[in-house]
Amino acid sequence: MSADIIDGKAFALALRGRIADQVTAFAAAAGRPPGLAVVLVGDDPASAVYVRSKGKAVKEAGMEGFEHRLPATVSQDDLLALVDALNADVNVDGILVQLPLPSHIDERAVTTRIDPDKDVDGFHPVNAGRLATGLEGFVPCTPLGCVMLLRDRLGDLTGLDAVVIGRSNIVGKPMAQLLIRESCTVTVAHSRTKDLSSIVCRADIVVAAVGRPEMIRGEWIKPGATVIDVGINRTEDGLVGDVDFAGAASVAGAITPVPGGVGPMTIAVLLRNTLLSAHRRAQIPYDRDAL
Repeated sequence: MSADIIDGKAFALALRGRIADQVTAFAAAAGRPPGLAVVLVGDDPASAVYVRSKGKAVKEAGMEGFEHRLPATVSQDDLLALVDALNADVNVDGILVQLPLPSHIDERAVTTRIDPDKDVDGFHPVNAGRLATGLEGFVPCTPLGCVMLLRDRLGDLTGLDAVVIGRSNIVGKPMAQLLIRESCTVTVAHSRTKDLSSIVCRADIVVAAVGRPEMIRGEWIKPGATVIDVGINRTEDGLVGDVDFAGAASVAGAITPVPGGVGPMTIAVLLRNTLLSAHRRAQIPYDRDAL
């Protein structure tokens, strides 16, 4: 048996095309394009790469980007003042402060300062609460992208047994909430779970977001299961996921590669969230099915 490869890059490209079409319609109705503000503090190389790729995607979608680069020495008060100004800016629909921040800045203080209705990253506690209680809000981009890939592959997820390996606020916890919303039976496991293999082997859906290279072994995977690998780990052999790809691909029904699986979905969903924010703030209807 050889698993089908879930092409997240192709799915994300198609989603970005639909977003660009709706951006054009929004700009015609609102008299301005949707706006995304990105704040980068310091000169972390990985963060700079992410910010550049997001800026390019924003431009390609026809949105307006507001990029703010601050020195690593910026004070927390000055950073919070910038967030306040972006909250008040009528042309800014989404605010993203690139993490990690320098050690002298309290990330939680910055995250919670962002207006929840402009929090397109979905990290604000208000949006976490909205997700947990079934209210309308913003969902973190990576787990929402994973659900989109699962729906595209499997259709209705009702009743499927899902295991999420990882419990972070950015991926693991919201991923579990989204799968519950899809009427899956969900188990949240992690690096300290006892007898993890016995939990994974019964799952129809495995989402690996634990941050350990190839921790999830191929022999743990249930034949025919769908495997979503969120991990991106740099090793001597190059980039690998949290799943032993070769081993898992020999038994799974479908699996995301690393790279080219989940990664491209994150930026596409960020654009989607920004577009939704623009429509909600301008009270302009949008085609929910296309997004």
